[in-house]
Amino acid sequence: MMSSPQMSNRSSHTERVFRGIQIKDLEQGTISRVPHGRREVLKVAIEAPGATPQLYEINLKQSLQDNIRDFCERWNVQNPTFYALQHYDSKQYITERTRDEVKDGAVLKLAIAPWKEVERLLKQLKRPDTPEEKIMALKNLSVMSSDPTFANEFVTKEGIPWLIGAVEKGSCQGESLAYALTAFLEIMDHGILVWEDVLTSEFIKKIANLVNKTGNADATILQRSLGILECAVVNSQQMYQEISDAIIVSNLIAHLQRSNIEIQQNTIALINGLFMKAPSDKSKISGRRKISDTMAQRQFRTVILNHVIRTPKAIGAEMAHQLHVLQVLTFNMLEERMMKRLDSNIQEEREKLLELRNIAFDSSGHTSPLSKRPQLNAPFNDRDFKKLGFDEYNNPVLDFQQTPPGVLALDLMIYFARNQQDVFVRLVLENSSRDDKHECPFGKSSICITKMLCDVLKIGEQPTETGQDYYPMFFTHDHAFEEFFCTCILLLNKTWKEMSAIKDDFDKVLSVVRDQVVSALNSKPASLDSFKQKLQNLNYSEILKKRQQEQADKEQFDAQAQPVVDLQKEIQPEIVEIIKQQRLNYLKDGTVFHKISNKRLRDKSRWFCRLSPNHKFLHYGDVDDSMTSSPAIELLPEKLAIADVKDIVTGKHCPHIKNARAHKSTTDLAFSILYDPDEALNFIAPDQKNWCMWTDGINALLSKPMVSQRAKSDLDILLTMEMKLRLLDLENIPIPEHPPTMPSLPSNYNFALPAV
Repeated sequence: MMSSPQMSNRSSHTERVFRGIQIKDLEQGTISRVPHGRREVLKVAIEAPGATPQLYEINLKQSLQDNIRDFCERWNVQNPTFYALQHYDSKQYITERTRDEVKDGAVLKLAIAPWKEVERLLKQLKRPDTPEEKIMALKNLSVMSSDPTFANEFVTKEGIPWLIGAVEKGSCQGESLAYALTAFLEIMDHGILVWEDVLTSEFIKKIANLVNKTGNADATILQRSLGILECAVVNSQQMYQEISDAIIVSNLIAHLQRSNIEIQQNTIALINGLFMKAPSDKSKISGRRKISDTMAQRQFRTVILNHVIRTPKAIGAEMAHQLHVLQVLTFNMLEERMMKRLDSNIQEEREKLLELRNIAFDSSGHTSPLSKRPQLNAPFNDRDFKKLGFDEYNNPVLDFQQTPPGVLALDLMIYFARNQQDVFVRLVLENSSRDDKHECPFGKSSICITKMLCDVLKIGEQPTETGQDYYPMFFTHDHAFEEFFCTCILLLNKTWKEMSAIKDDFDKVLSVVRDQVVSALNSKPASLDSFKQKLQNLNYSEILKKRQQEQADKEQFDAQAQPVVDLQKEIQPEIVEIIKQQRLNYLKDGTVFHKISNKRLRDKSRWFCRLSPNHKFLHYGDVDDSMTSSPAIELLPEKLAIADVKDIVTGKHCPHIKNARAHKSTTDLAFSILYDPDEALNFIAPDQKNWCMWTDGINALLSKPMVSQRAKSDLDILLTMEMKLRLLDLENIPIPEHPPTMPSLPSNYNFALPAV
């Protein structure tokens, strides 16, 4: 085996040499880039131990080991079986399975084969000459374990049992323990071994003890220990109970207060794993309750808020994902109540309904206070529950049979009534005093709002593997979801008033409220007060504008789809023809113009011009001020044949404007019809509309495009309306960017012939 003690000192020089060879030869065409599917030779640069970089052609028809043997023979490297190829930058081994990923011009390294490297490291670990040699071996092991080929060789040679035994016996401490845990975690991450087959009770206890320490433990050891336990919990249901019993969950809070982001991240990941994988069998000691009680503690919430969310450091993608998972699992604690129907035989739930009624109406004297515990089967006061806005006011229990939201809606209603009693009473009395048509029913509203919030927050759904959405405001209050509901029920009543809604508009109002809530949540408010402030700026008019803008954006996006563009091109000539006919009809009705004299452009006398029904002549003549209707063509003495018209000019190009001192407003309304031999019929339109109509009409008669602003506006409006009508049947159906491919014609049409 050849070695070179200077290799580490000249690595940067070697890289520069490789890059120079690679770039120069690629430019000169020495190394050609052959398409992957056709190449037989792969041209690369290889660094050999103790030798200068060499260019080499890997024969893809031969095995990788044969190529290594050939390379070693050319450059006099002994024992070729002891070597393998690595990527120069990533230090990842190249195998028969992965060599297709190597590109022409790549820089490779001839390195010690993984099996040989594993033998050497295990020898140093099991019988080290000095403690420093053992630490160095563990350090190298932790680095090389990220390579799957090396990791597989290490597992094959029974390296994992040695690592586990070293941790259990305590033979690795301090720096060596950090390297050992890193190597173990890296190797297990490759999925070569099953966690349940590897873990032992003693190993779990040892790792748990490292996690349970709340002092200034080594950051790397703590980080790796948290990672091992989290992976074990997620990948081994059998080990869950043992890990759950060994971990002191409350001690994890101390790790969240450390400034190390990786430790915080791994701590939250472990908590998430313990909560998510907790067994649902109530006969066992459930870890779910143990974790949920910890998550419900104010201290836990405050630490997450102050040391993780509000940290000055930016929250990375992985931390955002763990916070997303944590929040989803927290919300899912409401799932049991959300999916439970109200049972009138349960005294506690029946009392909540009666308490809700008493809080609303006791102070107004409608009912007497509950001085005693209500009877289990006592009838409900339908009059009061009707004012509370329940659909089934004779038996309001029936309103809570739909799941979701189930009993959760009643829990939120009673929280609102107890904690914001004055607001609740005012809200109920205000609505009950309205006539039935304009009443915003509190009971129905609360149930629908609860269902909507469950849907918006996806309560009951499992966290996604890539999700990063979380809402900081839910970490700012002990009863954040309940306070969230209180804000939303008040928002619904506010929006109800803004929309002047009636009972038939209930679904419309609820839809607007959903948009308001979602828009405010998307801004990621830092607190509930910030959320309320966002809602203040999202009144009904703002939501309406937003919907209109979204609809306009959607229409604009759809209009860019190729099938829609093709359809527009197809129907545009029809729309242009409609506008043309409208302009010609306008010319046939005629218009009164001011007569132009030599002294001034506008004279008090007037004249009239109109197009003949056959579109062949313009008839015109003077009219007096007493005219009340359009004169008949027979009364107009002058006429101009359209066949004699050469062109139409406007503005300053008109003969009667060129040499006159005309005001800009007059110039903008001027147009002239030029005809043979060199004559012109000059006009000053009474207003902009007539100018557009006449110039468009004359251009249409001359088979020229209609270019006025009014013509463009009419085309846009009519084309948009026509497109909407034609696409009406495709509402809510996505339009493809490109039209589908037309199938080829069949070879024959025998299928269309009737059976004989």
